[in-house]
Amino acid sequence: MAASRTMKAGEVRRAKVILRLAAGQSYRTIMKQEGCGQDFVARWKERFRAERLAGLYARHRGKIVSENVIRQEAKILGATKQPPRDGSTHWSTRKLARHLGVSHSRVARVWTRAGIQPHRLRRYMASTDPEFEEKAADATLAQSSSRFWKLSSLASPNSNRSSSAIT
Repeated sequence: MAASRTMKAGEVRRAKVILRLAAGQSYRTIMKQEGCGQDFVARWKERFRAERLAGLYARHRGKIVSENVIRQEAKILGATKQPPRDGSTHWSTRKLARHLGVSHSRVARVWTRAGIQPHRLRRYMASTDPEFEEKAADATLAQSSSRFWKLSSLASPNSNRSSSAIT
């Protein structure tokens, strides 16, 4: 932990202080080598003595979230569920931000925290093509007839496969 290059610098520094105390170094030596004050050494020595390794981690609770932020996030998530008014298939962060009057980075953060990716949602969208129904019917008919011909060629005794393989 004290020699780690991937851990947070504060955690490494606290581990070094504890190791130096365990090695019998004086407060004054530790304060010089680590560039910290006496209260820092005493605080982490006490926490380590009381909680062992778990005591070396910081206890910062994080920023307290205000009611306005919670309401704004709920508003963003609610608007995300509704289709865009311009007829497009999904919201972009910038489009929704313009619609709600917030920053696009705020929308992106809310979506990330909620695990939402509107461009990957599967939903029905009505086509504006006047010939859509005819085209869809033709496509469905073509798919079903190609499946039929594939299956019938497999079951046909005249196919290239031997009849013993199908029985």
